[in-house]
Amino acid sequence: MNMADQDKELDHLFTQARATRDAFPDDLAVRIETDAEAVRLERLAMAPRRTRRQRLRVIGGWQGLGGLVAASAAGVWIGFSAPAFLPDPVEYLVSQETTYLMADLNLDNEYLEDAE
Repeated sequence: MNMADQDKELDHLFTQARATRDAFPDDLAVRIETDAEAVRLERLAMAPRRTRRQRLRVIGGWQGLGGLVAASAAGVWIGFSAPAFLPDPVEYLVSQETTYLMADLNLDNEYLEDAE
């Protein structure tokens, strides 16, 4: 038996399995949904609500919060006043003409010149 015959036989078996699919009992579906809802409600009841102090402790306390604020402020500062070796993205997009952009892409832009 070669590989093609095995594939045909397997396809035939899958087709038979799809045709003779057993029905899902209604009472089983209701029991599954009831059990899932009971577990969900139990987990909601067990989960303690965190206080503000516990949430602050997750990020490292006041020191962690201070570091997060400093890093965020530095990111905003660098974003607004980028170092000289980095191009300003807003100026790059606004001030250039499309012919320069096409020339940067190394496209053939001879059609932009006047034909005489």
